[in-house]
Amino acid sequence: MKRIFITTVLLLAVTCGFACSKGKLTKRQSKKVKAYFTQTLQGTECEYSNDKTIDLDNIQQMRTAVWNCWREAVKENSEIGLIAPFTKDEPRDTGYWRLPEELEPEATMPYYFIRKGEKPDNGYPLFLYMHGSGEKNREWEAGLRLCSSYDDAPSLHFIPQIPNGYGELYRWAIQSKQWAWEKLLRLAFLEESIDPNRIYFYGISEGGYGSQRLASFYADYLAGAGPMAGGEPLKNAPMENLANIAFSLRTGEQDYGFGRNYMTYTANTTMDSLQKLHPGLYNHFIEIVPGMGHSIDYDKTTPWLKQYTRNANPEYFYWEDYDMYGRHRTGFYNIRVNGTSRNNDEERSCYEVSISDNTVTLNVKNVTYTTTHAMYNIPMLFSKEYSEATKGNVTIFLSEKHFDFTEPITVIVNGKEVFKGKIKPNLKSMVESCAEFYDPERVFPASIDVEIN
Repeated sequence: MKRIFITTVLLLAVTCGFACSKGKLTKRQSKKVKAYFTQTLQGTECEYSNDKTIDLDNIQQMRTAVWNCWREAVKENSEIGLIAPFTKDEPRDTGYWRLPEELEPEATMPYYFIRKGEKPDNGYPLFLYMHGSGEKNREWEAGLRLCSSYDDAPSLHFIPQIPNGYGELYRWAIQSKQWAWEKLLRLAFLEESIDPNRIYFYGISEGGYGSQRLASFYADYLAGAGPMAGGEPLKNAPMENLANIAFSLRTGEQDYGFGRNYMTYTANTTMDSLQKLHPGLYNHFIEIVPGMGHSIDYDKTTPWLKQYTRNANPEYFYWEDYDMYGRHRTGFYNIRVNGTSRNNDEERSCYEVSISDNTVTLNVKNVTYTTTHAMYNIPMLFSKEYSEATKGNVTIFLSEKHFDFTEPITVIVNGKEVFKGKIKPNLKSMVESCAEFYDPERVFPASIDVEIN
């Protein structure tokens, strides 16, 4: 803030500081915050420079103010929203999203958006359904019938049709679809009729593959995921990432195609092992349905998932940061990666975070996969070789739910204490975490940057 006249500046500075401490933004601050959000929405890399501190008693008020700036920035950027949901007894409406031309040329994704039951006090659970790889119009209509029939009311179901029904474009996890799902999440979090902590991905066959991959990739946004008649090689969907969500996978005993039954069995044994290591964290319902082939009963998945609510700020999580069709996430739960710890393209970075007693313990390793078994020319089983990361930079965002900001906070990275001191809640952390995650549950009031070496 530049000095113009002493009296004006003093008054402006006092007003600005007072506004931050009282949980409000001045007009000038709001304009700056919205401008930053607009840049991030447009894909411009930038840094928010205001580090105004926030009084402890006003964290929630400031969080609301920052979120309102985000809401206005999204609205002003004219993002095409969701159509109004309809019931099975009402005339159906169809929404259309045009996917980015550079990701998938001439791709328009139509979708249905159905409503079942009356809105709960906290908002509707939202289910994203992904159909199988048959003729796309037939699959889409079948999806509407199935989603309408499940005993999961009250609920909303977002039912898209694949834009291009052939080849590698008939995939639910490629980058053009990642763009769509992030748009869906962003809009859902802004929609007051949707519960932000009850969002679920599920699908059948090709949609099973997609929802399994996406469950691991977007676990921090989800309460649960439910692939059916699927089964992915676990390199494509690391199950360690599922520590805090409910995961269902149901496949026919005789569903031999592409090793689906075999991979479902492997997923079950893996999740059982993880649950033993971390009791209560890896909730799963994985079933190989006796006597069934590729077609099974599909009506158990969404009612089971609906029991579970997202933990957006867990005390423990594991993130294997993997490449999904050429793209990495830049953050997960409460960490943002500023500099990679990978030494080469064959390695993946793994971040294990534990929070306890005002202490963050971060273990960072790199992992390399080696195929040990293949079926149908598809790598199925792998061994993993881990090595301790020796470089990188990570921002750890801190929530008042887990940290007492009146006391020193300790950060331990790979067994070494790298920080100990008091952290003041500040506007910069709130704005940057909101832009990173666009999630009302993860507008964090403080953060620490740590070097990995």
